[in-house]
Amino acid sequence: MAILHLRAPLVRVPEPPLVLLGAPLVVLGFALAIWGANLFGRAGTTIKPFEKSSVLVTNGPFRFTRNPMYLSMTVVLLGVWLLLGTLGPGLIVPIFVVTIQRRFILVEEAMLRSTFGAEYEAYLQRVRRWI
Repeated sequence: MAILHLRAPLVRVPEPPLVLLGAPLVVLGFALAIWGANLFGRAGTTIKPFEKSSVLVTNGPFRFTRNPMYLSMTVVLLGVWLLLGTLGPGLIVPIFVVTIQRRFILVEEAMLRSTFGAEYEAYLQRVRRWI
């Protein structure tokens, strides 16, 4: 993002001081990631992608989004984009979301279906993938 900001800023959006609105998003994103990671730790299951989970975590932010860790990364990227204040770095956000969706989330969902069966299917019906 920083390289795109320096090499291909395209256009300045938003103008300062509105760029400072990115700071709370960065903080929120990191807080969400820490919250989710702590829940995995307390449940005694892995946080690493593609490793088999031993527990289906459905409390905390997992009540509202099936992927709070990936959502937190996206929120941080949005915050950084605002802080940089140019359009170019924003190109990274949709690329990140599509990549995470295709290469991580879909694979992880298949693994969770295999591991937790009906319990995971019920969770899918209650909670949206992103928000």
